[in-house]
Amino acid sequence: MDMTEKNIGQKHDSNQHYEVLQELGDCHTSVGDYVQAQQCYEKAAVLCPDEAGPYVGLGVVAIHKNLIDDAETAFKVACRLDNKCAKAYAGLGLVAQQKSDYKRAFDMFLKCLEIDTDNLIGILGLFQTSCQMGSFGKVTHYLEKYLNMHPGDMSVMYPLAALYMKDGRMEKSKKVLQDILTLDGNHRDAADLLEEVEHNMARTKKAGVQTV
Repeated sequence: MDMTEKNIGQKHDSNQHYEVLQELGDCHTSVGDYVQAQQCYEKAAVLCPDEAGPYVGLGVVAIHKNLIDDAETAFKVACRLDNKCAKAYAGLGLVAQQKSDYKRAFDMFLKCLEIDTDNLIGILGLFQTSCQMGSFGKVTHYLEKYLNMHPGDMSVMYPLAALYMKDGRMEKSKKVLQDILTLDGNHRDAADLLEEVEHNMARTKKAGVQTV
């Protein structure tokens, strides 16, 4: 075996080890074992220092540990390594939310969704910051796109129904809420909002105004 083949083999082994560490870190994070997760991400970052993934993981761990400044640093490193890393922008959005900087949070979640319209943290984060800012112009579009790919996701269906109602699109809101209650008849929030929507529709009809 010449040196080139040896180097290729070592790089392959290193990449495999990196992927295992990254997956282990994600598993530990999902069950709340943040100490082990952090160790895995740190080892992964040493093996592949140009990969954004470990820094996203470290940022998530830091958020769970309420180390907001550490989280921001980790997500910024991830963005610097990969300026198309949607998860890193979503992380910066979460950090900005924690700091009550809703304008920056909105911008980061929007950047995340421009890269990956399928990112649920970005979707829900954009909705939350829109509520906090009282600005909903761009949110409906991304909620609709997400539901086209994930029909039946109630965590997105309910906010979309609320936005339709806010925009005066009562029929659309009613349809989404009825779909939610078909999937989960015990969804109390959806039942309450449907009652409010139907009340508004009845009141509008009585006033002789055509609903959209």
